[in-house]
Amino acid sequence: MNICCIGAGYVGGPTMAVIAQKCEDAKVTVVDINDARIAAWNSDDLPIFEPGLDEIVQAERGKSLFFSTDVAGAIKEADIIFICVGTPTKTYGVGAGQAADLKYIESTARMIAKEAEGDKIIVEKSTIPVRTAETIQRILESTSGGYQFSILSNPEFLAEGTAIRDLLNPDRVLIGGETDEAGQQAVEALVGVYASWVDREKILTTNLWSSELSKLTANAFLAQRISSINAVSALCEATGADVDEVARAIGTDSRIGPKFLRSSVGFGGSCFQKDILNLVYLCEYFGLPEVAEYWRQVVSMNDYQRKRFTRKMITSLFNTVSGKRIAILGFAFKKDTDDTRESAAIYVCRDLLLENAHLAIYDPKVPASTIYRDLGIEPDDPRVEICSTAYEATQEAHAAAILTEWDELATLDYERVFAGMLKPAFLFDGRNIVDLPALRAIGFDAQGIGKGG
Repeated sequence: MNICCIGAGYVGGPTMAVIAQKCEDAKVTVVDINDARIAAWNSDDLPIFEPGLDEIVQAERGKSLFFSTDVAGAIKEADIIFICVGTPTKTYGVGAGQAADLKYIESTARMIAKEAEGDKIIVEKSTIPVRTAETIQRILESTSGGYQFSILSNPEFLAEGTAIRDLLNPDRVLIGGETDEAGQQAVEALVGVYASWVDREKILTTNLWSSELSKLTANAFLAQRISSINAVSALCEATGADVDEVARAIGTDSRIGPKFLRSSVGFGGSCFQKDILNLVYLCEYFGLPEVAEYWRQVVSMNDYQRKRFTRKMITSLFNTVSGKRIAILGFAFKKDTDDTRESAAIYVCRDLLLENAHLAIYDPKVPASTIYRDLGIEPDDPRVEICSTAYEATQEAHAAAILTEWDELATLDYERVFAGMLKPAFLFDGRNIVDLPALRAIGFDAQGIGKGG
């Protein structure tokens, strides 16, 4: 079996690496028009960081796993084609700021129609609006050479930082397809791929539209839980309650459960905000303004939490951070990834720069070039310093802010950190990963999210 994946990003790369490892009879080719990205996949320095990914790629590359810029050739050979291209939020025209931009999906469909030399199974892996399969099908049928194309929806439910673990042992694999004979045959073909290592009981099959909508809904529900506990964190700070104790109390209720009840400076990543805004747009498009407003509030609460954190820092630092050195500990949107998309750190840093703060930024995986790009500054900007250790960042700092829950930040020698900082030394834990009473015993003015009293 020949499998082609169009798009060598955070979804395509890890997913195809695991398929190549687990499907002994499959040749898997990942293609992309970005020469530099493909070159990185073929090197010892992969373009993304994900625990466990490097080992699989090194073992399978050149055997069952290939990376190439020959998109046309891979399409011709493939039996199954995964579409893993980006679907960013539109920045122009109708739906700007909310709707998904499907230009890459459309161009990929047209490329498949142009290059295909036989029947194909097309698998939507990108996060897309419901009924996108209709668009792909219409393009393929109207521009191809009369071949049979079966469109399937197979949304990814990966969490960055645990993507390989999620792929090897998924909660479920969702496959949506047409109900006619050809559609069901295509579904069974894809089921067979995943059944190489996933129990069949975990492979769920639905119609196309239910599958497409499930991805947006799953991310919306997860983000909603985060915004809910973050809303409670503000009340905890006002009343003297502890948000972690509240979360533990409600999480023991089997109807609620403990997951995604960790309060923080806010959620980030490539999916949550983008998918919720897409859901808002779809609700408005289908004449459901009240439903749209409900989901819009999830994003509004996330924005509020980030701004609230920054305001708290400024207020604590005697109502000004102008000219003050602020150590930013962590820039990725979560630990165990180098992805910074929609990271809370970006927004906090931008707000601090508007207040004329001097930022000393440390992250163990995010390169300096990414930080400069995300903050919209040049490398020689005197307001920002990129540091190689947390100790370097906190030296002579007025305050430190933990914005990513890297394990190493929870186990720093905080007596050493305190000794190197200006006094009073402020520490703001945006991820609630440090022992605040222990830090206060050292001498810090230490504050966390949702920690009243």
